[in-house]
Order: sequence, then structure tokens, then C-alpha cells
Amino acid sequence: MWQDLVQSAQSTLSAVGNALSFAPPWAVSLVLLVGATAAAWLLHAAILAVLRRLLRGRRPYLRSVLDGTRNPTRFGLLLVALAIALPTAPLGSDTKSVIVRVLVLGAICLLGWMAMTALHLAANLYLMRFRIDVEDNLLARKHLTQVRVLMRVLDTIIVLVTLGFALMTFEAVRQYGVSLFASAGVAGVVFGLAAQPVLSNLIAGVQLAITQPIRLEDAVTVQNQYGWIEEITATYVVIRLEDQRRMIVPLNFFIQQPFYNWTRQAAPTIGNIVLYLDYAAPVDVIRKKAIESLPKQNKATPRSRASKSPTPAPKRSRYIF
Repeated sequence: MWQDLVQSAQSTLSAVGNALSFAPPWAVSLVLLVGATAAAWLLHAAILAVLRRLLRGRRPYLRSVLDGTRNPTRFGLLLVALAIALPTAPLGSDTKSVIVRVLVLGAICLLGWMAMTALHLAANLYLMRFRIDVEDNLLARKHLTQVRVLMRVLDTIIVLVTLGFALMTFEAVRQYGVSLFASAGVAGVVFGLAAQPVLSNLIAGVQLAITQPIRLEDAVTVQNQYGWIEEITATYVVIRLEDQRRMIVPLNFFIQQPFYNWTRQAAPTIGNIVLYLDYAAPVDVIRKKAIESLPKQNKATPRSRASKSPTPAPKRSRYIF
């Protein structure tokens, strides 16, 4: 069936080319290639409109999948249309070989694009079951951090693999790769030294996703700066400080350096209130009022207590609530 459709399309394009035989070959080729591209574009738009109409009001996630795969499918259909129309175009062998090389590169990029799109769709589908807009969002932040970090690491790997396959289509690059493998000892040392920061950040990203010393929206203290983890990328972490500044920290810092994580075990943060009082202050009354006020502020936890500091100040007592 597919061969019949291809042959029918090529026959139609050949008939159009014969009808334009009075024109220069480059003009005929341009008309055929542009016409095939326009036909593929219109076909994709029609199929997309039909699917949107069928999915209207049903299964919102399928609508998001349709929107997410719109551009890759359009690009793939354009590549197929150009591949079908190219044999019918009256072009020289050199020009056709260049266009074929471009189509091969486009197909490789399309495969990488589709892999990244499928990865993002699967991650979004998995994260739909978790909510971070609730009070106890520790489990949700755990899964969100794992998925986001691993997704960025896999995105980097997909881009590198796609770029490698694309470069290997060129003969000069392929010959250089063979010679590089022949001298793998020296080249491996040079490449290892040059790629050490990138590889260390990739490995640190995998370690962060598995061990999770930090999660998204964790309250942390890094280099005497208090803030919240806003974003974790493949190479750095963005910390939102109290004055709305952003602190950029390399990813491997959280593997190699110590820092404070105030929400490591629970979502609520733990703090203290220090009151400096006179020796004659009614401590029992103040303690009682402090304990009574905690539920009213909606911030009490089973560990909320008022206790006396073991070492009072010389002229005034220090009590921690």
C-alpha cells in the first residue's frame, strides 16, 4: 500500500514536471519540491484539525500529547514529501546528492527530536499523579526532582548522540574518528581532561537524582545564604534567596561541599524564637501563652515546645520557644 501511494505521488509529480518542460530545469525542480512541501504541510494541518475535533473535551492529556508532537510530525512529513519528490526533479547528480545528505541529517535530527519529545511526554504523564501545591508535598517534590534531573541528563545524552550520528555522515569526520580510535591512548587523556567539567556535572546530576540531598523548593543554606531550590539544571542549581536574588551554584557543589537542608525530612521548616527577658519576668505565664498561640497561627507541630536555655545570659534570662 505504501509503495502504491509513493508511486502514485511520483507519477503525479512527473506529470506536472512534463507539463512544465518549457521552463528551466531549476524552476521545474523548485516547483516540484515546493509543491510537495506545501502538500505535506496542508495534509498535516488537515489531520491535526480532525484529531483535535475528535479529542475536543475528551482526555486532556491526549490533547497535550497531540500539541507536543505537532512539530516533530510536521517535520517528518515534510522530509517524507521531499524524499518522494526528489527523484522526479530534473536536477544534476551532484545537487541531488547534496539534498540527500541534507535529508539524512534531517532524519537523524528528527529521531533525536522524537526521542526527547517522547521522554518529556512520559515524564509529564508520570508527574501528573503528584501535586506540590499541598502542605505535605515532600513525596511530590522527591519525585519531581528525580524526574526533572534525570530528564535533563537524558536530554544531554540524546543531544550528544544525535550530534555524533549527524557528524558521522561526513566522510572527513568519519576518517577523523577512525584515526582518533587508532591513537586512543593520547586522545583519551586529552578528551578526558577537556570533558571533565561536563562529565562531573552529568555524574553529579545522576547522583542528585538518586540520593537526593536537595529537592525542588527545599529550604537550604549555602555559603551563609538562605534560600529555596528553584531550579535544577544539568550543570547548575538556581537558589532563590530571601531578597528575591538568584544564587547560581554548580551542580557538583552539593556532592562535594557541606550545606544545610532545612526541609530534608519534612516539608515544614523548623525555626526558633528567642526572647531576652528580665529575671523577674513570669516565665511560666509566657510559656503557657506561647504554647496556646501556636495552634492559632496554624504552625504547631507535635515537636513544638517551649524550653529554657541551659546557659542564661549574665543579666537577662534567655528562653527559646
